[in-house]
Amino acid sequence: MSYARSEYEDFKRIAPDAYELVLALGQVAAKAGLDKQLLELVKLRASQINGCAFCLQHHILLSERIGVPVDKLNLVVVWREAPIFSARERAALAWTEALTCLPDGVGEDVYAEASREFSETALTYLTSAVASINVWNRFGAAFRWTPAKRPVAANAAAS
Repeated sequence: MSYARSEYEDFKRIAPDAYELVLALGQVAAKAGLDKQLLELVKLRASQINGCAFCLQHHILLSERIGVPVDKLNLVVVWREAPIFSARERAALAWTEALTCLPDGVGEDVYAEASREFSETALTYLTSAVASINVWNRFGAAFRWTPAKRPVAANAAAS
């Protein structure tokens, strides 16, 4: 059984400057206009690869709140086999995997696909989003932050 070595709130308290920098990096892609649902899919996929339960749960809950279709949430782990993803989402997910698993660098085919779907500026901001979630995953996985509990729905609580 896994146990937390420290918690997310501890990181904010112990290293507030590092917390603020990583948080800011994670926000620039959305501020630059990249689709928030697309960014959440990217963050989910990187968190799955990196085994960060805290980030995975956080981004599932956030994705649900912003209206990412449940089928996409369920199938992002097997996005290559699921026709529900658009060409742009596929390019972003391939880019995410290439940047998250870097033993051989980023292949020309992945770069070409991403470049077809994203402008130079958008691809740069997408890269910042992938970099940011990978940083968060390193903290979450290293310290085994406890994933958030799913909020109880108001109508379920009334029953």
